[in-house]
Amino acid sequence: MTIRFDNRVAIVTGAGGGLGRAYALALAARGAKVVVNDLGGARDGSGASLSMAQQVVDEIKAAGGDAFANGASVTDEAQVAAMVAEAKDRWGGVHILINNAGVLRDKTFAKMTIDDFRFVLDVHLMGSAICTKAVWETMREQAFGRIVMTTSSTGLYGNFGQANYGAAKLGLVGLMSTLALEGAKYNVRCNSIAPVAATRMTEDLMPPEMLARLQPETVVPAVMFMCSDDAPNKVIFNAGGGGFERSYITLTKGIHLHGDEMTPEAVAARWDDISSRDGEIVPENGAAQGAVALGG
Repeated sequence: MTIRFDNRVAIVTGAGGGLGRAYALALAARGAKVVVNDLGGARDGSGASLSMAQQVVDEIKAAGGDAFANGASVTDEAQVAAMVAEAKDRWGGVHILINNAGVLRDKTFAKMTIDDFRFVLDVHLMGSAICTKAVWETMREQAFGRIVMTTSSTGLYGNFGQANYGAAKLGLVGLMSTLALEGAKYNVRCNSIAPVAATRMTEDLMPPEMLARLQPETVVPAVMFMCSDDAPNKVIFNAGGGGFERSYITLTKGIHLHGDEMTPEAVAARWDDISSRDGEIVPENGAAQGAVALGG
């Protein structure tokens, strides 16, 4: 069955180029009305311009779609609220939110300032929370919402020189996991994409031959699926270059110690048993860890 977004309204942040642009164009091509949001700043978050977002809107309209450009900073609650209000005034609701906006301020932790750490968290993590909060009640009231967070291999597995970025990106998985549970009964589903793509963010992090294979369009199918009526919920989806995978946060079966044997020496002696992945599980929620710890 063809996935369509007719009568759906989508907001894509950071949509002036790269992945966001690809998402916005794909949503519009499949019938969605799209808010193309982009502050228009540099990769480190400095500056602002609406020109990139407007160019994407012009592409959408030239192809027969409907869209408008918006230059709100995702870190500014009032600007985000105004963006959502304009979308609702024009089109009656907001059904899809792709939290894609981001910045990089890469340095080793030894050289990184707390200001640079905080700024990256503000844009990625707080920016996604602010945008999601702005549409949350609307999605619950209309009994439909599809929210995509943008995580990263850095958050999931770590990358040298990206402590701020990694902290923000794994934080988004935690946000997604709880929102997926809270939104489920209202048909509001929340998932995360971990993309591998050639964008302004990655242009100097990969060799040219690899970048050529990792065009943003190779991530689009995964994100369009997560925006669809039949979207999953609480999924970490990895995509790029033609590959599609899932990441899981698992819990090992572990061991149980009692009484006098509950010592650090016993933990050290049984470390291989604690670490064994035989019988590991993917908990449905945080309470499941407590159940395993108590032998449940």
